[in-house]
Amino acid sequence: MRKQISSVQNPYIKELFLLKEKSRTRKRTQTFIIEGLREISLALNGGYTIKTLLVDMSILNEAALNNLLESAPFEIEVIEITSKVHQKLATRTTTEGILAVANSKNLLLETIEFKSENPLILVAEAPEKPGNIGALLRTADAVGIDAVFIANPKTDLYNPNIIRSSVGCLFTTTIATGTTSEIISFLKERNINIYGAALTASVAYQTIDFKKSAAIVVGTEATGLTNEWLSNTTKNIIIPMRGAIDSMNVSVSAAIILFEAVRQRNC
Repeated sequence: MRKQISSVQNPYIKELFLLKEKSRTRKRTQTFIIEGLREISLALNGGYTIKTLLVDMSILNEAALNNLLESAPFEIEVIEITSKVHQKLATRTTTEGILAVANSKNLLLETIEFKSENPLILVAEAPEKPGNIGALLRTADAVGIDAVFIANPKTDLYNPNIIRSSVGCLFTTTIATGTTSEIISFLKERNINIYGAALTASVAYQTIDFKKSAAIVVGTEATGLTNEWLSNTTKNIIIPMRGAIDSMNVSVSAAIILFEAVRQRNC
């Protein structure tokens, strides 16, 4: 018989609420919460370990739960929760009645191994807004690049809003974090060309040969790339603009450049 929790005052539920809300709790416990069937399935496919499923069976279909459990290569604890408890833990207004507690991964540069001889990488320097990070991860998934590196991260990547805005693409992409210096050293040691999206001393992105190993580096919309990146690029690149402004949303800019790189590689 499954364990059941009906009170939002249950100590375990209080602990999970902190896990949802507080980055320091996620870091301390090395766990985080995933919401939704698709996102949990993507996490399993991405090699994440799911410890516990919390299910509101007034919403979730039993067959869907069984299919998920059967797809896991390990046993997962299942706890039935009431709608009130589910609403306490959920971040979405419309959901499928299922949440998971998963072990986080150490997103270290030294764990990265490329399958391709000429990897294509997206580097985002100091992204802060969960929505932008999620959009960048969706772009990376759509393009099918080899990795995403986050330099000087300002936001915990297991923030529920990043998981939500990435629609689970956090789990479909190889990700690593590090300082700008560490990532520059990593790229240079592997002879990976560094192309920084910048307004100064730049050439049009279409003129670059992206068939070779390449890292596309984007900065924040407010300040762009720091001097440390700009002084270490193979070439700075720019998207020619025809309007009155000189910048776009960072995920849009990344998508334009990355899809050009993929177009060249598929020619």
